[in-house]
Amino acid sequence: METRVKITQLRSSARCLEKQVLTLKALGLKRIRDTAVLKKSPALDGMIRVVAHLVKVEEAK
Repeated sequence: METRVKITQLRSSARCLEKQVLTLKALGLKRIRDTAVLKKSPALDGMIRVVAHLVKVEEAK
């Protein structure tokens, strides 16, 4: 069974590096409290690492 993660944006992307803003956009997060449920993969782990200070990650059910 595939593992899925729930990613919630908690902080604003204002005054962040453009790389971080584009990563949030690629994750499907547009504003604070937006949530995306995605399949866990090594690429997703790298994207989460880039914006770890802006998001909360938890295992989806």
